[in-house]
Amino acid sequence: MEGFGWYTYETMLRITQQHPEHEFIFFFDRPFDQKFIFSNNITPVVVNPPARHPILQIIWFDYAIPRALKKYKCDVFVSTDGYLSLKTDLPQLTVIHDLNFEHNPSDLPKSALKFLKKRFPLFAQRADRICTVSHFSKADIIDTYGIEADKIDVTYNGVSPVFQQIQTEEKIKVQQEFTAGHPYVLFVGAIHKRKNLQRLIEAYSKLKSKGAIPHHLLIVGESMWKSQTIKVDENMKSFIHFTGHVSLDRLAKIMAGADCLSFVSYFEGFGIPLVEAMQSGVPVLAGNLTALPEIGEDAVLYCDPYSVDSITSQLKVILTDKDLREELIAKGLERAKAFSWDYTARDLWKAVEKIIDHGQ
Repeated sequence: MEGFGWYTYETMLRITQQHPEHEFIFFFDRPFDQKFIFSNNITPVVVNPPARHPILQIIWFDYAIPRALKKYKCDVFVSTDGYLSLKTDLPQLTVIHDLNFEHNPSDLPKSALKFLKKRFPLFAQRADRICTVSHFSKADIIDTYGIEADKIDVTYNGVSPVFQQIQTEEKIKVQQEFTAGHPYVLFVGAIHKRKNLQRLIEAYSKLKSKGAIPHHLLIVGESMWKSQTIKVDENMKSFIHFTGHVSLDRLAKIMAGADCLSFVSYFEGFGIPLVEAMQSGVPVLAGNLTALPEIGEDAVLYCDPYSVDSITSQLKVILTDKDLREELIAKGLERAKAFSWDYTARDLWKAVEKIIDHGQ
């Protein structure tokens, strides 16, 4: 799962278990895994058709979902990925994580872009309440869609407790498994244009070709769209490794084994890997735009994500300046304490209660 998936999983796990006085109907668009049925007060329902295409999404949300809401006598509809039904009068809450597609339209395939730009303004207006994952995103939703500030609640993302510091011996084992024993720079995230992975590879390659660092580059993530390929020069292929998707436990080990996380996105609504790295005692290099400075504060080293030279110079600094590294690790461990899925679930439920209380 990526950010949206973890937000849904972690918040619904807590909310359903903490509120046995309520009944929860979970709508799935395909056969589901039992691990998502967290407690006895959940009724799982498969609603057809599978909604993984813009046309099918319209059918699912505007026709299938209203029928299901009525059938199961629901009081509130909560959607954690920005989408809503435009064909029901039921009170609705949606979670809009970010509006990258509004600001960087070339990042998306045309079919997906057309759907999002047409429908998301309607979802934002239709919602009785909106939750989002940073104050940056809240301000962006207000400015872009003209939404009233008091209709939007900020529910920061959390971080799994599996992300922890590891001992040197275990770190060496991780490096042996993934980079043949070499220290590594880590990237985590979907391979999507806004993650800026191509510029990171160029910056890393400049340092590596000059012999400035012994590190390899380890990339954890899968392509979000097949068209978004990454180019690696032939002479760099032995130093740059792609793992594809890994389990959460393996990701935690990979994160803790890194010498730094390089997360130089040019657009983020939050940036969960920042917090995962900070909690793991790993120094972070991040882009200096959108929500990343809000999340990292002074516990992160920043660069201009649009400048390969800036990424290159700051990457060298974070890998070679021992005093800075120790300072960032200490600050990061403290900053990570501000983020917890317990807090996220608490704040999301408060927003749901505002709708419930208003309807009574």
